[in-house]
Amino acid sequence: MSIAHAAAPRPAHRLIPSQFPPIGLFDTVTRAADLEAVMELAGWTNDRLVAERLGRLPASDWVFGRPNASVVMAAFLHAPVSGARFSCPDLGAWYAAASIDTAIAEVAHHLRREAFARRLPTASRRYRAYGCQLLGRYRDIRGLDDGALYSRTSYAASQAFGEGLRAAGEDGVIYDSLRHQGGVAICAYRPGKIVEVVQADHVDIAVTVASPTITVTRLAG
Repeated sequence: MSIAHAAAPRPAHRLIPSQFPPIGLFDTVTRAADLEAVMELAGWTNDRLVAERLGRLPASDWVFGRPNASVVMAAFLHAPVSGARFSCPDLGAWYAAASIDTAIAEVAHHLRREAFARRLPTASRRYRAYGCQLLGRYRDIRGLDDGALYSRTSYAASQAFGEGLRAAGEDGVIYDSLRHQGGVAICAYRPGKIVEVVQADHVDIAVTVASPTITVTRLAG
């Protein structure tokens, strides 16, 4: 495999379900030494998985004392039970896209999969949109003809690849979106390099299991 790196697209866009309201746990803490105490007071450390993930995240990567720091940290401390394409469930990552349309297509895909698993014909959810700047250099696998990394049925190879990059100190991965033709997605591993995180509009997304159609309604922020 040829090795290429590139800067992340700017800005990058991420959608987060509005059912998980932003809690400014990390936003006002000024010392890393205070974070665990604040998390304990808020009950976060009662969740064994959250406490374990915080332990796996080097303290030098913790983000605090700036707007939306909690939004960034939550992406790493609350990971999907089966992980995601380039990250295992042991520690989350910040997934974003070069355009809001790609971000919508990505979350709509997972919303449709969730509806299918629950045997529902349709599903809808409201999301908060965020814009951000991703600093650093990212392993660029766009255009790579690799069926394992871009598998539509298994994350086994891509998770092993991504976690290898994270362990080696890489900033993340830039890759072709499988859900939006021509779209670009990013997986970022370093919370400290996710900066200028700003909330934008809310977005209602509705999907039908039997159709690829995505219905999007943009609401005021």
